[in-house]
Amino acid sequence: MNKIFPAIKMALRSMNANKTRTFLTVLGVMIGIASIIIVYSAGEGIRSLMVGQMEAFGTNIIETEIKVPTAKKGTSGDTESAMALASGVQVTTLNGEDLKDINKIPNIVGGYGAVMAQEKVTFKNESRAASLFGVSATYLDIDKSKMASGFFFSAEDDQALSQSAVLGSKIKETLFGDSDPLGQYITIRKARFRVIGVMASRGATMGMDLDDYVYVPVRTLQQKIMVIDYFMYMIHQFQDPKLAADTAEEIKRVVRDNHDITDPAKDDFRVTTMEEMMKMLDTITNALTWLLLAIVAISLIVGGVGILNIMYVIVSERTLEIGLRKAVGANYSHIMTQFLVEAVLITLLGAVIGVILGVIVSKLIAVGAGFAGLTWEFRIPLKAFVVSISFAFLFGIFFGVYPAKKAAQMNPIDALRKE
Repeated sequence: MNKIFPAIKMALRSMNANKTRTFLTVLGVMIGIASIIIVYSAGEGIRSLMVGQMEAFGTNIIETEIKVPTAKKGTSGDTESAMALASGVQVTTLNGEDLKDINKIPNIVGGYGAVMAQEKVTFKNESRAASLFGVSATYLDIDKSKMASGFFFSAEDDQALSQSAVLGSKIKETLFGDSDPLGQYITIRKARFRVIGVMASRGATMGMDLDDYVYVPVRTLQQKIMVIDYFMYMIHQFQDPKLAADTAEEIKRVVRDNHDITDPAKDDFRVTTMEEMMKMLDTITNALTWLLLAIVAISLIVGGVGILNIMYVIVSERTLEIGLRKAVGANYSHIMTQFLVEAVLITLLGAVIGVILGVIVSKLIAVGAGFAGLTWEFRIPLKAFVVSISFAFLFGIFFGVYPAKKAAQMNPIDALRKE
């Protein structure tokens, strides 16, 4: 400690005497540390946004969706399935019988099947491409969507292949403007659909703009537009959250029995609970955070190289001082400590300013997201500060030790003669 405090005082005097140089030195570190804070805060914000959007669908739901059978399990198999579906492979085995049988599971309180399509929707001279969302009549019993006007179609409409339609608020504005669409007819692939309701505005959720959808009875969309007899996915609501995992396993058993599947690796469906969705979300956000931190590390290395160069300049400028101090009794460790402390103080100064800057920018991002209508939580985890200060301290030592060592190894006679 007898060496540290004097070294700190000398380092502070040196930094104060060269304010501009000190600022330029800490600038790279400051930007890197601020980026660390912003990355961690953005990760929390993205997570809160995604969690909010998931919760908009309800926390007590289980999704059963089509999947291309693969021999692999886990992420690689899921990726292979997703690529196969994207390339046009069709899985046609998820059907109404599966929906009914899953509804009989004791912990299940209801469910709906769904299919989606893209078609041109026309009203008089107005037309546009729109997403058609075919769902069972029980959709509103599970989903949190609300009606703005009119009513949703019934189970009888679905069974009768009724050509009824419910419009999302955005597509209603596009086709009808301020006029009342109820009772009017829109055209979907030459078929006339009667508008019976308009959904309340809900915004984009999980990358889907639900306000831009046209809702129609699922059987109508299947048989009159798409000419299919299967679902793309099913959503079921369960009663007891503690039994979510057991319920998911029971759903798998039911669907495997229906599809004559004996090997789970050959499943043509995937069952996902909200808890599993949250785990996948955590995996994605953590991977994204580490990727961004790897990029940020590059800017910190650039800042560290700047410290290395500046410390060389400082050592060169203070050669006489080093020679004099050694001549009056300062040893290797005194000189080493002096310059190493100065390097660490410079990086810590950059870290403190960077943390403050990062917090301010993160707060501004959260405020901006709030104005944009996003559920963006402003939160900076403690580990962001720990990582920031640790990085600064370690970088100060790593990039300061060589110049400090060079200063400490100077021969006092050579140092004095050089001046």
